[in-house]
Amino acid sequence: MSYHNLESRSIAFAAMCQAAYLVDKIASKGICPDAVAFNASLHSIMRTDASSPLEIFGGHESLKLGYQTVITQLDNENGSRNLQVTKYVAGLLALERKLSANSGTLNLLGERINQVNRQLATFEIDDNSVLSNLDSIYRDLISNLGPKIQVNGNPTYLQQEHTQHKIRALLLAGVRAAVLWRQVGGKRRQLFLSRKAIVHQIKLNLHRT
Repeated sequence: MSYHNLESRSIAFAAMCQAAYLVDKIASKGICPDAVAFNASLHSIMRTDASSPLEIFGGHESLKLGYQTVITQLDNENGSRNLQVTKYVAGLLALERKLSANSGTLNLLGERINQVNRQLATFEIDDNSVLSNLDSIYRDLISNLGPKIQVNGNPTYLQQEHTQHKIRALLLAGVRAAVLWRQVGGKRRQLFLSRKAIVHQIKLNLHRT
């Protein structure tokens, strides 16, 4: 079955927005506002052989925060969208382009993700040892591929090691979603030319949560 369709692209884009939203909130508030969304985003990194885009994230419910974020970003008549989310999504798309052009890094990424999968036999996805491992994957393999994503927030929280682990793990999840976005036919221009169609599909998805 082909997943080159609007529904699949809406799922991938919502996943990017979900990761970006969580990064912004953790960086600025120091706490994760939605544990279900956080865990679903991180688990998506591990699901490299899922049978469908939706299966990667465990169902529509796990992307509810992402759907709500897309609507805020693209269907906001008063213009009060979150500019940090917009910036982070743009950065994730830029890093994905660099990653997809680097087969050596892709192979290393697969090996490192397999290591984390083995770790999950003992630890939960939100255990600090797992978050630290995901953090190191992002720093070692992704961050230096292109312009670094500069995360803005409260310095008190940004200086905490555990917060840094969460943020980089989420950025890795965001890149994973950006890879999926490209795989199902997503292109940057669609975010401008097909915005209304994307928003309509996202609202349909949201009703399924």
